[in-house]
Amino acid sequence: MRNVLITGASRGIGAATAKVFAENGDNVFINYCHSEDCARKILDEFKNNGLSARIVKADVSNSEEVNRMFGYITEECKGIDVLVNNAGIAQTKLFTDITNDDWNRMISVNLSSAFYCCKAALPHMIRQHFGRIINISSMWGQTGGSCEVHYSAAKAGIIGLTKALAMEEGLSGITVNCIAPGVIKTDMTSELSEEDFTSLKNETPTGTLGTPVDVAKAVFFLADNSSSFITGQVLGVNGGFVM
Repeated sequence: MRNVLITGASRGIGAATAKVFAENGDNVFINYCHSEDCARKILDEFKNNGLSARIVKADVSNSEEVNRMFGYITEECKGIDVLVNNAGIAQTKLFTDITNDDWNRMISVNLSSAFYCCKAALPHMIRQHFGRIINISSMWGQTGGSCEVHYSAAKAGIIGLTKALAMEEGLSGITVNCIAPGVIKTDMTSELSEEDFTSLKNETPTGTLGTPVDVAKAVFFLADNSSSFITGQVLGVNGGFVM
């Protein structure tokens, strides 16, 4: 049984990923920041189905809270074997309207959080000579998105972090990979209209939109031993929207 931490796991992609790992026999730590009710609902569902999980509150954009979270995890088990850096926020704004606060929050939640969690998880992974780190970026981190400059920059940073860390940790038995989702129906895309979704669906070669489970299954694949020769890669889960 592996110990798995998924940040931002109270809903959407994070919640679906937690479920996939738990259903496959892993011990899952469900991180949340504000959505305690959602996290507890997921935990109750897991326990009712005999799945192993705990919830842990932390604002992962804050290094002190990350360190406290990992302190708790260390008390509960030896450490994290699989880290999924999923926590993130989105915002649509013209570049000229983005404030310094908007920029700093976007970078803190979407990029600094991954740095803090990787830094806290790695000592245990290095000691045991095994670890899987999967970072969630976005197709806009690959191509850039109009009216999402700060979001795109943060998600591009995730890709750079992934590639560099993979090179550094390969000899320690640790793989570091990245998922770049396309259009996935979650709370983060709830501001889009049905007309927007129809247009995006028509632009996608598969003619469909993605689901959180699509991403979750890709994350699980990259955490599996069968993918041990894959590291430093960006896997696009986007229906062919970006090739």
